[in-house]
Amino acid sequence: MAEQNNKNNQPQVDEKQLLKVRREKLADLQERGKDPFQITKYDVTHHSMDIKNNFDALAAEHDEEGKLIKDPAKLVSIAGRIMLKRVMGKASFCNVQDLEGNIQVYVARNEICEEPFDEYKDFKKMDIGDIVGIKGYPFKTKTGEMSIHATEVTLLTKSLQILPEKHHGLTNTDLRYRQRYLDLIMNQEAKEVFVKRSKIISEIRRYLDGQGFMEVETPMLVHNAGGAAARPFETHFNALDEDVKLRISLELYLKRLIVGGLEKVYEIGRVFRNEGVDTRHNPEFTLMELYQAYTDYNGMMDLTENLYRHLAESVCGSAKIVYNGIEMDLSKPFERLTMVDAVKKYAGVDWNEVETVEQAKELAKEHHIEFEEHHKKGDILNLFFEEFVEEHLVQPTFIMDHPIEISPLTKKKPENPEYVERFEFFMNGWEMANAYSELNDPIDQRERFKAQEELLALGDEEANTTDEDFMNALEIGMPPTGGIGFGIDRMCMLLTDSQAIRDVLLFPTMKQLDK
Repeated sequence: MAEQNNKNNQPQVDEKQLLKVRREKLADLQERGKDPFQITKYDVTHHSMDIKNNFDALAAEHDEEGKLIKDPAKLVSIAGRIMLKRVMGKASFCNVQDLEGNIQVYVARNEICEEPFDEYKDFKKMDIGDIVGIKGYPFKTKTGEMSIHATEVTLLTKSLQILPEKHHGLTNTDLRYRQRYLDLIMNQEAKEVFVKRSKIISEIRRYLDGQGFMEVETPMLVHNAGGAAARPFETHFNALDEDVKLRISLELYLKRLIVGGLEKVYEIGRVFRNEGVDTRHNPEFTLMELYQAYTDYNGMMDLTENLYRHLAESVCGSAKIVYNGIEMDLSKPFERLTMVDAVKKYAGVDWNEVETVEQAKELAKEHHIEFEEHHKKGDILNLFFEEFVEEHLVQPTFIMDHPIEISPLTKKKPENPEYVERFEFFMNGWEMANAYSELNDPIDQRERFKAQEELLALGDEEANTTDEDFMNALEIGMPPTGGIGFGIDRMCMLLTDSQAIRDVLLFPTMKQLDK
């Protein structure tokens, strides 16, 4: 990506030569005792948007002849990266980009130095990508652009690489993900997404803390990676000579804390699932799980609805959000449907009339749904739901009362034990959260674990195994509890209108390039 000469009709300079010149400039500075890498700090008083948003209060005044009045009270200091530079003899302009945006800087030779004008000569040799500190006075140019009239320019970091050409930005998607630092420099929209992501997580914490929840941390390296249907990553702990796994869920440890008497707990943290990569999946991702004693899945539905509405209003400024051109309204009560009713509504199949596994399999064949021989009636209901229902759940919707076969950690519905007190929250056709009235019967739980181990023996690598310490905790006694897990990355995708999970992960998983 060679830098272009300011005049388009002149030939490009060889990139290797440009890189060589940058290093020569650094060597020259170092020989003259001006090594920028020896600078350890720079006092910043303002950012670019601070100055623009409060320009009237910060702007320096001019005398009757139009000359800038240098009132020390108006002096500002910013720091950032040079993104544009125009040298015009005794005066020049550059554009400096910082965390919040960018601002034009006017650099006049007589204002920043005296003869022999060494500081101005050094400024003229600065490159696009160099990091500088600017002291000066806010003012407007003749064209009305908010700018800084520099009185001092300090080179803080010499850039030894060449940035992509600014006009086109960084458009190579693969390079954007692999070199996120370049993406953040060149694409303001990308930076705004991650600033917004940080605000989303801060608002989640603020909301839950206000509801009396306590944030905790639980182990990432575990002997039993339970709590979800996923294949774990495995590693070896040399110090103890034991094989361990990276957690796939936060559930089992958080429930231990409920047993211990912490009535409202949550954790936001990375989990790891040894699965594929696509627009909505990354093998390491951010999950939030929370558990509340003495409530059930209805309480979790209320919490979810209130939390999402709060996030939309506080982060996006409205309870109505737009994703990929589609408006989703979080101001209204969210729809609530049982899985059976949803399949009846969208697939035209009444599961209440399905009495046996054989009937379920025949219906699957009729509707061209592939299933495995070990699947039971509830598994096939879920396959119908995935095939015919999910894509229609664009507006906020709770799908409740899942079959017991796919919910090994959930309380049965007392009036219909084939189903459990569970819901999944959907928006834009995506599962956004998963919640239960948590199973606290240790006898029932052991039977569910036993069924999972039978599936494991049949080759289901995502099945759970019995966690004896967790079983011991349940036997000590866990109160009635509601629990929920939120996919933070998908939440951020929706609230930032990002099309792929990699767009909301600073450093997504990428296949290593051949060396």
